[in-house]
Amino acid sequence: MGFDEMDVDTIWMDGEYVDWDDAEIHVLTHGLHYGSGVFEGVRCYDTENGPALFRWEEHLDRLYESAKPYDMEIEFTKADLTEATKELISRQELPSCYVRPIAYYGYNSLGVSPSDCPTRTAIAAWPWGAYLGEDALENGIDVMISSWRKHASSQIPTNAKTTGLYVNSMLAGEEARRNGYAEAIVLNKEGNVAEGPGENVFLVRDDEIYTPGLSESILDGITRDSVIRIAEELGYTVHDDVSISRGELNTADELFFTGSAAEVTPIRKVDNVVIGNGSRGPVTEAIQQRFFDIVEGAPAEYDEWFEYVDM
Repeated sequence: MGFDEMDVDTIWMDGEYVDWDDAEIHVLTHGLHYGSGVFEGVRCYDTENGPALFRWEEHLDRLYESAKPYDMEIEFTKADLTEATKELISRQELPSCYVRPIAYYGYNSLGVSPSDCPTRTAIAAWPWGAYLGEDALENGIDVMISSWRKHASSQIPTNAKTTGLYVNSMLAGEEARRNGYAEAIVLNKEGNVAEGPGENVFLVRDDEIYTPGLSESILDGITRDSVIRIAEELGYTVHDDVSISRGELNTADELFFTGSAAEVTPIRKVDNVVIGNGSRGPVTEAIQQRFFDIVEGAPAEYDEWFEYVDM
């Protein structure tokens, strides 16, 4: 569904609520030419206790931390962005939605150095269902190993969620879709598993769970962190700082993606090699079910994960 088909009409830009169609920037904006922006993707769930942003505080922390390597000063406080986001959701009466905060170097000069450019900040929110499709959550998806590699942290900070870096994700994802797959898995420069274009990867073997560590050039996903806690509370052993070879994917009992957009999505095939029994495995199903029980029910023991929105 395109934006024109959605019932959304407002975007917050630099302290003001503006009409959706008027949320424009200059064509010589620094961030457009050099990818000099940082952003987040956050889910707001319609919980039993009302609309709530999932792990909003952690997403905001990462937004500001992502800005640091680029000497980007976001002029609004975290409290400002929280108030703006909640008001934006309330104004548009969105009980559940996807939220995109972004900060970027704006228009002033067009040298590679952004030193003369202002930092601009915006927030949008819109309805968004299952990122890889509702069917994917139950039946899983087919993925391919991308020919594109994930850059190393010695080249560009891998733990900063930067707009320009998602060209790598776009190339990998579009290559997969051109070849008939739903998504890609990207290897790092050593040839080990890094992540998906917008997801972290988990492997299940003998009822234990493995996921690449931060040294494997991954983004430290917030849903990744959530799933690690959920899995451990369900009694599973989680190895969250490992290297996973390409070949290990083919012999896994189960594989799944995690991410704010993808949530918990099973992987049934890699390069047409069937994983496990070719469907959502029992460990993935248990974790996925608990994840959705939490985000839909917002139980008291997870209260710190939710920022409620007054409608």
